[in-house]
Amino acid sequence: MSVPPPAAPTVDVDHRPRRDRLRDALAAEGLDALYVTHAANVRWLTGFTGSSAQLVVAVDRELDLFLTDGRYDVQAAAEVADLERRLCRTGADEAAVDRLAGRLGVLGFEAHRLTWEAAERLRGVGGERGLHVRPAVGHVERLRAVKDPHELAALRTACAVTDAAFAQLLDGLRPGLSERSIALQLESSLVDLGAEAPSFPSIVASGPNSARPHHQPTDRRLQPGDLLKVDFGARVAGYHADMTRTVGLGEPGQLLREVHAVVRAAQAVGIGCARLGTTVGEVDRVCRETVDAAGYGDAFVHGTGHGVGLEVHEWPTLAKEGRATLATGMTVTVEPGVYLAGTGGVRIEDTLAVTSSGPPEVLTRSPRELLIL
Repeated sequence: MSVPPPAAPTVDVDHRPRRDRLRDALAAEGLDALYVTHAANVRWLTGFTGSSAQLVVAVDRELDLFLTDGRYDVQAAAEVADLERRLCRTGADEAAVDRLAGRLGVLGFEAHRLTWEAAERLRGVGGERGLHVRPAVGHVERLRAVKDPHELAALRTACAVTDAAFAQLLDGLRPGLSERSIALQLESSLVDLGAEAPSFPSIVASGPNSARPHHQPTDRRLQPGDLLKVDFGARVAGYHADMTRTVGLGEPGQLLREVHAVVRAAQAVGIGCARLGTTVGEVDRVCRETVDAAGYGDAFVHGTGHGVGLEVHEWPTLAKEGRATLATGMTVTVEPGVYLAGTGGVRIEDTLAVTSSGPPEVLTRSPRELLIL
């Protein structure tokens, strides 16, 4: 099947409103500024695509400061032209504290992202300069969970590339191919079709290996009657698609047919539940109840899904203990699975966007029924 590559989205984002939203959140928490160290958070707030940078976002925007090292001088000038920039080969935390000392009182830091050693150093440096430094967890991640039109456009394209690569894969699947060769072919197709790179190392699991939720491809060769589970995605403009499909290389037998039907039914219920105002725990619950009712509850061993965007796993997590409420523009996966050790397993996963009313927009559109090749 010949599949034309989707057009890549044109991205021209003003990042200032994102930083302003963060300022509002910081002020509400009694923080004067946040020291941002996580690469995906820095990128979302600035547009910087390099691998080493820190950022100070202050309630007083005049105190904002972007920090990187000399390797990224030219790149930062192009990508972060709207912020004051400073090059620091070492001691970015000291530069951040020096920027704020004597001007404000409370600096938050991403405690869930920094090592204990780095956090203690930051606290010590801040204390020496009269700055109170305290943990601040998840502020940027909660903002990132709701995608703007630019982000949704990138995700739609990433998902379209993912669908196109899957269609190409189906054309060539046959017994005798190894899991490893299929993974390489799949990831090459993603790039040929317009992806920057795969979203993550592809999971290609055949026969009994499909009962391993996060199996790494091996030299095992496909055999007639195998189930083949592929979990993969394209990354476009920094945004990650995530999709899983399970197909049969010939007739898989009645038991695995039944398992596939159960998982497909559970996923359909979960997608239908993923609406504005629903909690993530409720989405997990309806999927899990469908699997439980069929007698396979003990074989559904992971959460039902997760947020997806600049990272393939983002907040919120769709699990039974989840309390987050779905909002318009959130992008999440719904991916129930059943895994029977020594026999095989099935997972069906889609990336979807929560809409302002009605069911979500399902961004990955490949067939979900059991395809027998």
